Amino acid sequence: MIDAYKQLLSDRFNNVRQKEIPARKKGPHTDWNGFEFASAEAFNESPATGVKKEILEKVVKAINSTPSGMQVIKKTQKVLDDRNEAWKSDKLDWASAELLAYGSLLAEGKNVRFTGQDVIRGTFSHRHAKIFDERTNEAYCGLEFIAPTQGKVSIYNSLLSEYAVLGFEFGYSWCTPNTLTMWEAQFGDFSNGAQIMIDQYISSGEVKWQLMSGLVMLLPHGHEGAGPEHSSARPERYLQLAADNNMVLANCTTPANMFHLLRRQLVWNFRKPAVVFTPKSLLRDPRCTSTKEEFIGGKFQEVIDDPNTGKKVTRIIFCTGKVYYDLYEKKISDKRDDVAVVRLEQLHPMPEGQIKKILAKYKGAECVWVQEEPSNMGYWTYLLRYLDLFGSFKLIARKANSSPATGFSNVHKKEQVEIVTKAFSK
Repeated sequence: MIDAYKQLLSDRFNNVRQKEIPARKKGPHTDWNGFEFASAEAFNESPATGVKKEILEKVVKAINSTPSGMQVIKKTQKVLDDRNEAWKSDKLDWASAELLAYGSLLAEGKNVRFTGQDVIRGTFSHRHAKIFDERTNEAYCGLEFIAPTQGKVSIYNSLLSEYAVLGFEFGYSWCTPNTLTMWEAQFGDFSNGAQIMIDQYISSGEVKWQLMSGLVMLLPHGHEGAGPEHSSARPERYLQLAADNNMVLANCTTPANMFHLLRRQLVWNFRKPAVVFTPKSLLRDPRCTSTKEEFIGGKFQEVIDDPNTGKKVTRIIFCTGKVYYDLYEKKISDKRDDVAVVRLEQLHPMPEGQIKKILAKYKGAECVWVQEEPSNMGYWTYLLRYLDLFGSFKLIARKANSSPATGFSNVHKKEQVEIVTKAFSK
């Protein structure tokens, strides 16, 4: 085999030297037919990604039920019962949103492929995409039983080699534009083991080789007071790589927006890699829920305006991710209707047109950016590119640090209170 391959290379080299390169023939691979490279205008507004209630109900039934005779672990059964209750009470959490996105795509005949160190259960035990019989350890995946003509779901817990696994999934996404291909880091900072793939391929592959990819990277992120090692997915690294609309970078604050973001990956007539900074504590935070109607109608919201402001707004607090809930709680408790807390759900491509509308609505108001991360990390240095857009823009964050977070819970809480208090101080 080696000799034959070397002879092939030698023959091809001789062809090139003799200017006898054979004409290119169109291969049998037609999956990319009909796709186009994205224009800048394609990001002005997201396409509709809502799903009919009947389809969502089919997905809910499939993911929350098990075969007759299966003996489910009690804690797992409670997860299924809670998901059913969330649907009935119209308070859908993050796990429900994820599974509804996957299930609705499968029902439409699309495929879903998902790998990562603990993706079946979910690092924080929220997903439970497969259920196991406690006697036989036999697995059951409800996502496989939504409709007779549905797409294929492939979900695997993978080895602890981010470089290898992410590289494989990126290659897979190049060949399968109609599959939602995802990789999840056990914690967001685990992606540093795959940095070569991110730098050389995911962020720059389309520019270098004109090859699109719809790969989704889910990176758990958030300062919870649990120490420095798994607090940060290092958003600053991805934002530094972001330019020319090369990839989507998002930090969603509602389950419905995550649902629409995932579906948008396959609704677009082009493909872009997406890096999503996903929550940890918000997975079970009762404040972080969405209604059925938000899934049935609507689309991904790049920017979410404050729904509760007075006639005269003097300060706009821009933020992203879970710090929003602390800020909004402070605003309501202090009755500060002169402050608008605006969420930037998509950081790249920057939704400039939507931000301009917000600024025009609150004309003359002071703009501040609030982040949990230290000032030399997170989003701030990226946002400095857009000073002309925001005008005068003030930063409120933890002080610059060489470590992503403190290792002391009480220090974390004190810092968090200081950030939120400062955000509302003159």
